[in-house]
Amino acid sequence: MRYGTVIPGRFLTRPNRFIALVETAEGVQTVHVKNTGRCRELLVPGATVYLEQGTNPGRKTAYDLIAVEKGDLLINMDAQAPNKVFAEWVKQGSFLPDVTAVRPEFRYGDSRLDFCLETAAGSHLVEVKGVTLEDGGAARFPDAPTERGVKHIRELQKAAKAGLDTTLFFVVQFRNAVSVSPNNDTHPAFGAALREAAACGVNVCAYDCLVTPDSLSIRRKVPVIL
Repeated sequence: MRYGTVIPGRFLTRPNRFIALVETAEGVQTVHVKNTGRCRELLVPGATVYLEQGTNPGRKTAYDLIAVEKGDLLINMDAQAPNKVFAEWVKQGSFLPDVTAVRPEFRYGDSRLDFCLETAAGSHLVEVKGVTLEDGGAARFPDAPTERGVKHIRELQKAAKAGLDTTLFFVVQFRNAVSVSPNNDTHPAFGAALREAAACGVNVCAYDCLVTPDSLSIRRKVPVIL
């Protein structure tokens, strides 16, 4: 996936989870943060960030914060990007060879899962999780407690028990991740639910991404350590 006009800036502060102040060549901008997670290890004062210029003249903020440099690593932190890049990747035949339809926002049980992929073998339910937390080359999820994430895992587990194909798919929003694992220190219930679901037949997989300031693409499979 590709963004439109992207400019660099220097992160200053984040008054709340929705907006940040960023210094650019045109002065200090109030920008929309496209990730409501904590991202404390990413959005540190002085960090180089990348902003996409909005196309709606009626917006209160002219830019969206979409990526940040953490040392030598460029991390995409757009929370909407994982679903978009996964859908593109699936339509290229990279996930399953016989997908006939991609149905986003699929209602199953008490949840709305990210995708239902229709295949010759039947329906395949997928929940996508974007990962931005990097720790010594490893990726961890989540960076903050997510009861919604636990609920989605439970729904996938129910679907697997009912005989459906199911996948929890981690999109690691940076390159060269050595592994992906649940962040048990931050939310032990998520890790416990994920391990239980995997034991019940839910496929758990992860891929890292090639990230540039104005693009994101799924790159290669990464080991998942439960």
